[in-house]
Amino acid sequence: MANTELIAALRDADAVQFGEFELSHGGTSNYYVDKYLFETDPRCLKLIAEAFAELVADDDKLAGVALGAVPLVAATAVETGKPYVIARKKAKEYGTAKRIEGALEEGEHVVVLEDIATTGQSAVDAVEALRDAGAVVDRVIVVVDRQEGAEELLADHDIELQSLLTADDLLADADR
Repeated sequence: MANTELIAALRDADAVQFGEFELSHGGTSNYYVDKYLFETDPRCLKLIAEAFAELVADDDKLAGVALGAVPLVAATAVETGKPYVIARKKAKEYGTAKRIEGALEEGEHVVVLEDIATTGQSAVDAVEALRDAGAVVDRVIVVVDRQEGAEELLADHDIELQSLLTADDLLADADR
């Protein structure tokens, strides 16, 4: 059953928009989920952190994909009391030049938190970076699965995709 309170909060934050939109992977869509509108809304952020907290295992360390999932992982860390790391899309070119920021020990079990999954490629990239750094990663939890191939791509990399909401949930009965 979809989280109706979260759906209402995302809609109230105007995070679900209709029109013609180009997506980051180059495709187009007649709807857009604006992560920056829901990630900067305190009610949405609280509901997401609470929902993520229910899905995180006791032995999981949290990871968020920079930049979009950083507010989500930070709020979830506060909700759960668990530490987190940040997976960058590429290593920074200054300072420590790390791709994974934060304390991560070899063999730690990590769950990746992400905002929106479309193709799933950014989640796969984050998991691969974490695995290269020695983490054990087999699960990604997203706020919204757009149901456009992410689940299949992640499965091809031995990663389970869990979502708080699917596009079907979010768009059901939506005023367009």
